[in-house]
Amino acid sequence: MFFIILGYNSEYMELDDIQRVCHSLPAVTEDLKWGGHLCFSVGKKLFLITSPDNFPVDASFKVSDEDFEKLTAREDCIPAPYLARNKWIKVADIRNFTDKEWRHYLEQAHRIIASKLSGAERLRLGIK
Repeated sequence: MFFIILGYNSEYMELDDIQRVCHSLPAVTEDLKWGGHLCFSVGKKLFLITSPDNFPVDASFKVSDEDFEKLTAREDCIPAPYLARNKWIKVADIRNFTDKEWRHYLEQAHRIIASKLSGAERLRLGIK
């Protein structure tokens, strides 16, 4: 016996896929904050916040100025509450982004946040 899951597309990522991408980046830590938000940081600075207990799972992350304008024009993204002034966006459902999009935006978020760390901190963490 087998089941067909309608609407399932392997190009779209689930939370465990996002975790794997985050942990493939240099010096990433993961912890729970604020009563159940799964957060990812580099050098103790956040670059991704997820809500694994929500359905659908949502996520907020840092983006470039250019991508902030582009992504907030999408129907499935909004400026992240409390963080929009720092160019963070919120994706209402993580399945709305493809694998390729997630990899791009997670790498970019990590790179932007890591670039704000001091040179000594980047050196200590092994980040170029």
